[in-house]
Amino acid sequence: MVNFVLIAVCIIAGMVFKSTKSIHPDAHKGINTWILYVALPAVSFKYLPKVHWTMEMLFPIVATFLISIFCFFFMMFYSKSKGYTRRSRSTLELTSGYSNTSFIGFPLISAFYGESLLSIAIICDQSMFFALSTLGIIAAVKGGSRSGKVSAKFILKRLITFPPLVGCIAALILSQFIDFTLAEPFFDKLAATVSPLALFSVGLQLKFNGWKKLIPQMSTSMVYKLILAPAMVLVLAIILGVKGDVAKITIFEAAMPTVVTSSIIAEQFRLNTKLTNLIIGVSIIMGFFTSAVWYTIIDLIF
Repeated sequence: MVNFVLIAVCIIAGMVFKSTKSIHPDAHKGINTWILYVALPAVSFKYLPKVHWTMEMLFPIVATFLISIFCFFFMMFYSKSKGYTRRSRSTLELTSGYSNTSFIGFPLISAFYGESLLSIAIICDQSMFFALSTLGIIAAVKGGSRSGKVSAKFILKRLITFPPLVGCIAALILSQFIDFTLAEPFFDKLAATVSPLALFSVGLQLKFNGWKKLIPQMSTSMVYKLILAPAMVLVLAIILGVKGDVAKITIFEAAMPTVVTSSIIAEQFRLNTKLTNLIIGVSIIMGFFTSAVWYTIIDLIF
């Protein structure tokens, strides 16, 4: 319950500060810099060293990347049919292919399934984070280019210099040689700043004027994110014969709303931040209802 109250407080606080002009118009850029360069890398160092990799944990990884890859083709055909620009298409890819697996996902899993299954949720979260840091950045780079075309060398450069991805890889490698147990409280404090600051940043950038024109794009994004993505993972679990808690949590995490970090990436790569922030806000509200529906469906099948 605390997380849900925090969501409202942080977003509203950002909107109030902006409307009353109590903060610099570009304040969100400084906040986003902290999140990208400090807080998000800390998330990797907090969770990755604790992950126990097994064969069954491959399913959340495969499912996460499948959602992102299928989103690429789904939004490509949708954008072409509507005549949208590459910038709009990349924005839709970013807001539709990546779930809020931790800030929203963790408390909902604790509420519906119990805290004991958070270990599986962590795999989903880190898989999503890695997919966002690679496939998501590739989409953002292309969308942020005026021509829509960029060289593989340029994309690779942006990938290897993207702080969250660097932190993710560093955590995976260094944890094999260094025991980070003593540093856990430090990483906990840094990682805890991600969600409130990211939501506050969303509030600072949230604009409702002209939202009616964005309804078709918002609706398509949320249909994919909240309905098609988890349905696809459900079908994949049935085909592969994956059952039990791994299947349940992976499907449930796939049904979570848009990840808040997409707003920061959209701003950094000059995508449509207005559309991104609207989708984040509305999908969080809708996600509370659709997640309950998905819990019922998952319970009936598994």
